[in-house]
Amino acid sequence: MNAHAHPVVASTAFAHALLPNSSSIRSRRTPLRPIFAVPPPALGQLPTTLRATTKTLLHPTTTPPVVTTTADRAESVFAGTGDRFHVMDFHHVEFWCADAASAAGRFSFALGVPLAAQSDLTTGNTAHASRLLRSRSGPLALLFTAPYARHIGARPDADATSASSPVVPSFSADAARRFAADYGGLAVRAVAVRVSDAAEAFRASVAAGARPAFAPAELGHGFVFAEVELYGDAVLRFVSYPDDTGGVAFLPGFENVANSSACPAPDYGLNRFDHIVGGVPDLAPVAAYIAGFTGFHEFDRVNGDEIGTAESSLNGLVLADSSEKVLLTLLEPVQGTKRRSQIQTFLDHHGGPGVQHLAMTSDDLLGTLREIRARSSMGGFELLPPPPPSYYDGVKRLAGDVLSEAQINECQELGVRVDRADNGGVVLQTFTKAAGDRPTLLLEFIQRIGCVEIDENGKEYQRGGCGGFAKDNVIHLVKSIEDYDKTLDAPAHVAS
Repeated sequence: MNAHAHPVVASTAFAHALLPNSSSIRSRRTPLRPIFAVPPPALGQLPTTLRATTKTLLHPTTTPPVVTTTADRAESVFAGTGDRFHVMDFHHVEFWCADAASAAGRFSFALGVPLAAQSDLTTGNTAHASRLLRSRSGPLALLFTAPYARHIGARPDADATSASSPVVPSFSADAARRFAADYGGLAVRAVAVRVSDAAEAFRASVAAGARPAFAPAELGHGFVFAEVELYGDAVLRFVSYPDDTGGVAFLPGFENVANSSACPAPDYGLNRFDHIVGGVPDLAPVAAYIAGFTGFHEFDRVNGDEIGTAESSLNGLVLADSSEKVLLTLLEPVQGTKRRSQIQTFLDHHGGPGVQHLAMTSDDLLGTLREIRARSSMGGFELLPPPPPSYYDGVKRLAGDVLSEAQINECQELGVRVDRADNGGVVLQTFTKAAGDRPTLLLEFIQRIGCVEIDENGKEYQRGGCGGFAKDNVIHLVKSIEDYDKTLDAPAHVAS
């Protein structure tokens, strides 16, 4: 345990925007309660209402397979009981990896998310090296952690486990080594949310059936930290702390990393997590488990008979907190189709359930993607190819009142899929190809436009999850990833 961490709970129950003459698209979004000391992003101009438009994006011309939807079998489970604890927003995602500096460096360069804080040998941490990337335009934070050698920090007369206590208190060097080996050197270990009281969130979750992973501990400066199991080897992490953190960079034990004013670190505009997606073999029991201990309600669902292609399909369910800022999506494969589902491909190569993709928002998606694509061939991430040109004829009919012709042309160039929900919200999305050697983790980039409302103080905000998960987008994204999987020709026996 961290020398600075003090258990809070000792009970054995817990032990176990639009610019018509520009190619940039800028959207207003919900003001977030500050998590990090960063200024809010500049707001572009956007119509406060979006006209309802009939969906005209084309569905695949082939008939999708008939499927049995496990989400349908448990429909009554996900009505939501009301949040069991107060959730503010996503806080960070932690990757366990073999080398934190290398992984963080690649993601920082490729995504334009600067290095903001670290804990390693230079700060006196001999248990692990951790690098935190954090957006300057929002609360998006990516943490990369790798174990040091077993003997680092051990006294000559001590056993090999006597290195300094980890700064991330739940870190286990042996578990991290196994995790990195099992999951190809890099995978998501923790999905962290900021809550008002981490100890209470843990208590309420475990009382409602969550499997405890790390009992609440005080880290100092008012920070409290706890974890419960999510799916596979991933955990849901609760973090709480006062608004005034007394200058703590991220968590106690991390130190700020100063960026040179002469050569500032890049920021391409990614600003927060929109949703985080788990791939699981059987959706219904996992969704029931998460909905049960969080109280989250069903935000959306996609069924294989609605969004499948002629060759493969998947089912999905989105759970959300009451503010609909924290969206947890689950995807399962549909069996018995011509090709294995892309989720089955993930499960085979990941070795079981885990985080399948991370969706990150931008208020100027086209500008963000230009920066990301410019670095694709220099060690960055490669975007999926665009749909056929005929797809964008449908975009003009669907969202021509929101996107200019130049913007639609750039969507086509960058492979951005565009859809519109019944509530008028417009959603722009695209994916990368696999982030590593294995066809496992993907990255999604998304912009939500519309759903602008006025709060009780007269301020504009964007309703959480504006535009939802419009099914036309999902259809084309499923087909694009299916086509990408074909280029890999990655059969199950290779994974095993």
